[in-house]
Amino acid sequence: MAKSISHFVCQSCGAIHPKWSGKCDACHSWNSISEEASIGATPKGLTSGKGRKIDLVTLDSKAEDAARTSTGIGELDRVLGGGLVAGSAVLIGGDPGIGKSTLLLQTVVAIAARGVSCSYISGEESVAQVSLRAKRLGLQSPNVQMASATSVRDIIATLDGPSAPSIVIIDSIQTMYLDNLDAAPGTVSQVRAASHELIKLAKKRGLTLFLVGHVTKDGQIAGPRVLEHMVDTVLYFEGERGHEFRILRAVKNRFGGTDEIGVFEMSDGGLKEVPNPSALFLSTREGAVSGACVFAGMEGSRPLLVEIQALVAPSYMSAPRRAVVGWDANRLAMILAVLETRCGIRFSDKEVYLNVAGGIRINEPAADMAVASALLSALYDMPLPAMSVMFGEIGLSGEIRAVSRMEARLKESEKLGFSTAYLPKTGPFKGLTLSLKHVENVGALAREMFGAPAKKKAQEKVASA
Repeated sequence: MAKSISHFVCQSCGAIHPKWSGKCDACHSWNSISEEASIGATPKGLTSGKGRKIDLVTLDSKAEDAARTSTGIGELDRVLGGGLVAGSAVLIGGDPGIGKSTLLLQTVVAIAARGVSCSYISGEESVAQVSLRAKRLGLQSPNVQMASATSVRDIIATLDGPSAPSIVIIDSIQTMYLDNLDAAPGTVSQVRAASHELIKLAKKRGLTLFLVGHVTKDGQIAGPRVLEHMVDTVLYFEGERGHEFRILRAVKNRFGGTDEIGVFEMSDGGLKEVPNPSALFLSTREGAVSGACVFAGMEGSRPLLVEIQALVAPSYMSAPRRAVVGWDANRLAMILAVLETRCGIRFSDKEVYLNVAGGIRINEPAADMAVASALLSALYDMPLPAMSVMFGEIGLSGEIRAVSRMEARLKESEKLGFSTAYLPKTGPFKGLTLSLKHVENVGALAREMFGAPAKKKAQEKVASA
């Protein structure tokens, strides 16, 4: 008979400790260690008996591409790499109320409309609650079977049969439990064991499994990190609660790329696809406003134009405030230091606020030039040239460096009606009607955009030196 072993596990990172302590030595989180009982096995006999010989193949052996099933939602198919793969497990995380359950409910109804059997199992809501939400969103399908359950043993007994559905939604994995583990649902042991059993079922029956995961206050999926290694695809559903836009981003995908995003708009009728997000993000943009700059960015293979807004205000505190929404705060500090050191433009006595309009988050350094232009525009209270876009990375010496996919950025800008593009010095681009203005460094950028005010700042720097 297996022996019951008690150990102490960190609920934040899954590290095992020999005894309880207030702080985890692995992730340094406080009050996250709790005692759990597991079923142990003696080391002797773990490899006893004869194993089954496995077949080895060469690396150049022929392998067929995985067959894919379209979800009926183009933006979701884009992020998944072209559709769903049989036998795969997809983990989707996001803040509470961001729309994870709504997206998956719309997905199973769209798939079921083509005659594919789907099951939606909720551990957080009753069947009546899910039905009411589906009715409110206008989603009805006889091929979607619903249940409210939290026992993994019961779920596997229901789905493990010849009539198993093709698509299974588990909402959420933190509510599932195995009755042979003496631990509460949501703990590291339960999440790891429940995920393993459900993923094993998906591989065995060839069904596509969706797992909804809760996130921590830092935005990471709660539970053991091994959960993200067990699944085939990890998606994050992002967005600001005050904005209607939602971004679906892949951070891991064994069947596709991890640089694609899907853009949705939250409405009373659920989530709607946004096939041209650039036009939507810029739809409410005003013309001659200081501190606003249009950045031509890239999200995967898709060019995306967004507006970067800056506000520079006098400060009467010894440590002026720096507030950033949608960009890296450390990157902003670097840009301010470069402008002050290389151009003599002082921000140390000013409060700086930076915002990426639309609730989207920018992660690429190509936005440096647009951020610097917005900051200078706000400081001098002078609007940037009308119908212009910018992109380029700024180095510590003030030089502006080339970035990837510049031609795709320019073509998207031209398609949306922009007439001028400020970009790093690079080779010629054919077939463009845009007026291209090449900028070598931040000093040239300041003089090109703002002329006399920037020259005055530079002269003051030389005089003080």
